[in-house]
Amino acid sequence: MKMTRFSEPQILAILRQAEGGVPVGELCREHGMSTASFYKWRAKYGGMDASMISQMKSLEDENRRLKRMFADLSMQADLLKEALGKK
Repeated sequence: MKMTRFSEPQILAILRQAEGGVPVGELCREHGMSTASFYKWRAKYGGMDASMISQMKSLEDENRRLKRMFADLSMQADLLKEALGKK
């Protein structure tokens, strides 16, 4: 997974500055980021606080773990079907 230069608390602080009335272009120059990054963050983190972000992270981790478990189980099922089909 690609790492970002900014942590979630930093992103929230930048979004709060924008909600406070600081122009987006000025924020982007000040923090050295693109306006596309800002709008992507606003779409993803807009209206969230720190507790909601930690909850979202834990749900993403659980979802990743469940997807891996599903892939392993489906691969095992395919191997069993193949082994039983040859006999």
